[in-house]
Amino acid sequence: MLEPDSKKTVTLYPATTWERWAALLFASGVAIVFAIGWWLSPYDSATGEPLTQGTHMQLGLPPCNFLVMSGIPCPSCGMTTSISLLAHGDLVPAWRANSAGVVLGLLGLVAMVWCLLAGVGGRLWWFTRLENGLLAALFVSLVVTLGRWLVVSGALLWARMGGMP
Repeated sequence: MLEPDSKKTVTLYPATTWERWAALLFASGVAIVFAIGWWLSPYDSATGEPLTQGTHMQLGLPPCNFLVMSGIPCPSCGMTTSISLLAHGDLVPAWRANSAGVVLGLLGLVAMVWCLLAGVGGRLWWFTRLENGLLAALFVSLVVTLGRWLVVSGALLWARMGGMP
């Protein structure tokens, strides 16, 4: 059983060599996502207004098939735009594009710092294993993304059905 460092006010657990490398790799991945978000232009080229979706097409990706076929945005519609706007410092338009993207972006920044501390410092904060911390972040990400999608798609379907009688 791993024993925490008892002299610290925050519980720290020793990280194995592979956990340190994995933490640094994960932190690098988050940094790359934000670098790409900063490189993309989440603004309408004609008006300069922030977009709400479609920024991913600058990467050569097609429009969202789920949105095209159903008229309802998928759980990740607007996520790239949201992260890109967040990387540009536009918090309110990022929230409008996809509120889950803002929550996940901020969670990603926290996870990046946590992973950097684990990778460089060799200590895991609050979790005994790296995968426990990353799985907790993954679980929160899924709940936030699907929760936001249920609210948005439910509101759209409600409006299409005529709302309240």
